[in-house]
Order: sequence, then structure tokens, then C-alpha cells
Amino acid sequence: MAQELKLSRRDRISIWWRSTFIQGSWNYERMQNGGWAFSMIPAIKRLYKSKEDRAAALERHLEFFNTHPYVASPIIGVTLALEEERANGVPVDNKAIQGVKVGMMGPLAGIGDPMFWFTVKPILGALAASLAMTGNILGPILYFVLWNIIRMGFMWYTQELGYKAGSKITDDLSGGLLQDITKGAAILGMFILGSLVNRWVSVAFTPTVSKVQLDEGAYIDWDKLPAGSEGIKSAMEQQAEGRSLSEYEVTTLQDNLDSLIPGLAGLLLTLLCMWLLRKKVSPIVMILGLFVVGVVFHVIHLM
Repeated sequence: MAQELKLSRRDRISIWWRSTFIQGSWNYERMQNGGWAFSMIPAIKRLYKSKEDRAAALERHLEFFNTHPYVASPIIGVTLALEEERANGVPVDNKAIQGVKVGMMGPLAGIGDPMFWFTVKPILGALAASLAMTGNILGPILYFVLWNIIRMGFMWYTQELGYKAGSKITDDLSGGLLQDITKGAAILGMFILGSLVNRWVSVAFTPTVSKVQLDEGAYIDWDKLPAGSEGIKSAMEQQAEGRSLSEYEVTTLQDNLDSLIPGLAGLLLTLLCMWLLRKKVSPIVMILGLFVVGVVFHVIHLM
């Protein structure tokens, strides 16, 4: 009786490492097929001994493939299980393997963006940027380490999940589990992005709405301050007591907008950009447009 062919843990680790380069030879005809075939080479070498069988397997995996690069891992796992069955004599043909790949890559692609680009990256990016803005070098280091731990860990465990579940995993994808995960990730991602708008989008309108002269004693009289460090100390003490730095209370357009809804201008700008993206406006055009508008508004003293 022939010995059963089995992929070792070392083989699966090699495939997992190679899968991080799945977009390394991306092309417009078959997209990620080159990276996919590169990932499958350790399995092909382990399962097939003849040159003809290996060539046929490699050709089989050069068919069209495209999905989110990180959620390709469970598809790789299922495909490994199918290839293992085929190598051991189970009647699994090329169409069955390609059918599983095509059937999974579409639904799984829908959860990749909201999970990674719209949830994990904004959270880690906000944390890292907050540290970096204070001059803390841990900001970029923390982002790099945590991002790679999360993505590499996700790719390994989902590949193992697909490998152990085999073709049975497609039964879960046909139910409502995948739709629930997609919806939940999208909601969480949009919530995180919404909470970051007021922090990262800064718009200030400078036109003066009113200018009122304050009563004497309500502001710091700079002419009556003592000279030197004593004057600086006195000014700081008066400011701490609540005195204004100027004898006039100036109210700008931005002050009125902030009293209505803080961050309203930044929110409206964000919604405008989202609307333009839905209208298929190029992000490059939007960036250049915002740059030009910002310069013009600054020159005419509107911002």
C-alpha cells in the first residue's frame, strides 16, 4: 500500500511565507496568478514527484486569481487540502479546484477592505500618529510591529483553518456568517473613521464677524507690565486669572461655526470628498483641487 502523501507543518509555513508576496507579479490579464502559483510551489514539490505532474499542477494554478491579499490565505488552505486529496488518488479534477478558488475569492474579497484598510489600519495609524506627533519614536515602531503581527497572524491561522476544514469551509461561506462579518467590519471601520475626522481634518475660516472692546481690567495692559522676567511672570498670572491677551474680543466665522457644531467644516469637507469618490473622481484630482482652493482662500483671507 502506497504511503499517504501529507503536507508537513514546514511545508505550510513555507507556503504561508510565500503568500505574503502574492501581489509580487500582479498583472492585468490574470492579476495575482503568478504570486498564487509561487505560493503553491512547496506543496507541488511535496505532493507530486514526476516532472509532468508538477508542470500540470503549476499550470493549473496559473489560472486567473484575484482577491484581497490577506484573505487569500483561507483559500490557499482549502486548495492545499484539495491538492493533497488529489495526490492521494481522490477524484478531484482541475475544474473542482479552480471552482473552489473562484467561488471563495469573490465573497472573501468583500471583507478584506473593511477589516484591514478601514478598521485595523486607521486604529493603528491613529495610535502611532498620536505618539509620533509628541516626538515619541515608538509611534512608527509600534505601527510596524503591530500591523505585521496582526496581518501575518491572520494569514497563518486562516490558512490553517482552510487547510483543516478543506472543501467543507465553502458551506459556511454560503450561509449568512460571511455577510454578518462583512457588515460588522464595515460598521466598525466607518465608526473609527468618523471619530478621526474632527482630529485630523482641520478647517478654519478667519473672517471677523464682530470686534468688541473689553472693559479695563478684563485684559492685560501690556504697557503697564514691569520690565524683564517680572513682566512675563505678571502677564502669565493675569492670563491664568482669565484676562484676555487683547483689549478686543474678536469673534470669527469659525468661532460661530464651532459654537453651532464643533468640527462642522471638517465633516462637510470629508463628506464632500466621499461624494466625489463615489462619482469616480480621481483622488489625485481631489488632492490638487484642495491644494489650489486652500491657497486661494488663504490669499483672499477667507481661511
